[in-house]
Amino acid sequence: MKAEKRREEILSLMGNTENPLPAGVLAERFNVSRQVIVQDIAILRANGYDVTATNRGYVLTTKVRATRVFKCRHTFAEIVDEGVLIIEAGGRVEDISVNHRLYGKISARLGLYSRTHVEELYRSLVSGASKPLMSVTDGYHYHTVSADSEEALNEIENKLREKGFLIEI
Repeated sequence: MKAEKRREEILSLMGNTENPLPAGVLAERFNVSRQVIVQDIAILRANGYDVTATNRGYVLTTKVRATRVFKCRHTFAEIVDEGVLIIEAGGRVEDISVNHRLYGKISARLGLYSRTHVEELYRSLVSGASKPLMSVTDGYHYHTVSADSEEALNEIENKLREKGFLIEI
């Protein structure tokens, strides 16, 4: 089993139980060493999952959210509109990525979950210190968006489409 798939299954197991899951039990289940599980948990934490280590095992302290990747395009001036639209529909903008013809996939973690976060991002871009990642691909970019349910993601998709931001893949 590939590491990414194993981590998805670890999240699923933690999300479906109230009981802590010991690293030894997870290691046995996936036929890997305990150290591999410890590294998986570290990677999950680095990716924003709230995993707590207790003396009886690991616990996912926040609910696993549904995620979807949306391909979008808009102007610099519409960055706030896009972010606020996603957040007000119950989403969280986890990251942004672009497919650069020379450099390949370039991505950055955003973690935007409030209007204030979106506005702070925009202000920092307007200051001129940096340019938005989407500027290297003529406005085309991808966002990983999370929400409490697939229904909320469907609503976000529809709203992005209505605004003309969504690029159908």
